[in-house]
Amino acid sequence: YKQRLVYSHFPINVNILNGGKTVEIRNYLGEKCVRTVMMYPGVTCRKSEQTKDELIIEGVDIDNTSMSAAKIHQSCLCKKKDIRKFLDGIYECESGTVDKE
Repeated sequence: YKQRLVYSHFPINVNILNGGKTVEIRNYLGEKCVRTVMMYPGVTCRKSEQTKDELIIEGVDIDNTSMSAAKIHQSCLCKKKDIRKFLDGIYECESGTVDKE
């Protein structure tokens, strides 16, 4: 899965810890709280080297990989605000299998 960080004013900062097993999300909508997301077993997360503000979630098990991507997305949902106006968050932009080259 590939996910993009989308923000309008406050840039979202993402730190990847424990060799891709933990994702820390900071400065979402200017909030001071740190959101920590643990990956499911067998799933790793890394930042894309070609594209700015993109996360790549990889794993062998499709269920664990998709649930880890969903946990990251759901940790940055905008509560009690108009979602038509506040579009900040982490959204899936691409999914599929990794091709061997």
